[in-house]
Amino acid sequence: MKQLILIRHCQAEGQHMDSPLTQHGVNQAHRLALFLENNDWRINRIISSPFMRAIETIKPYAAAQHIPIEKDVRLEERVLSNEPIDDWLDVLELSFQDFDFSLSGGESSNDALQRGLAVIDECLQDQSNDCVAIVTHGNLLSVILSHYSDDFGFNDWKTLMNPDVFSLEFKDEMCQVRHIW
Repeated sequence: MKQLILIRHCQAEGQHMDSPLTQHGVNQAHRLALFLENNDWRINRIISSPFMRAIETIKPYAAAQHIPIEKDVRLEERVLSNEPIDDWLDVLELSFQDFDFSLSGGESSNDALQRGLAVIDECLQDQSNDCVAIVTHGNLLSVILSHYSDDFGFNDWKTLMNPDVFSLEFKDEMCQVRHIW
């Protein structure tokens, strides 16, 4: 059985790629490390968005377990548009209803899903690691979860926390999704 632990980053000071965690987010990262250490998973690989908030989220666990953090640009947050959007929440909801919808300079849900699934597929093909932690952002995490769980959508995205953790367990061509944090 292959297990992937999908993690949404802890509370950050902003949305810019170099936004650090807040002090509360730093505390969350340490609690997350304890949570991961105190479970039966044997995480032996960590792949993260290169954004600072994602790296800082997993850093306490990675340091304690002596696991390097691999940065992968395919796990970056999804860009809805390269222009400011006043009604971004409505646009985001539409993108969950129509996975091909995108704005100028933006990425559709399908585009984001394809790059996220490429990371997951590589993890599934990796025979040397049975349990991989993947650290990303709420929007990308949501479109990935919607791929494996048909009932996961916009309203579920709205209930995500910082951090949030899901398990994907793959066995015999089946995937079980569990919300574990």
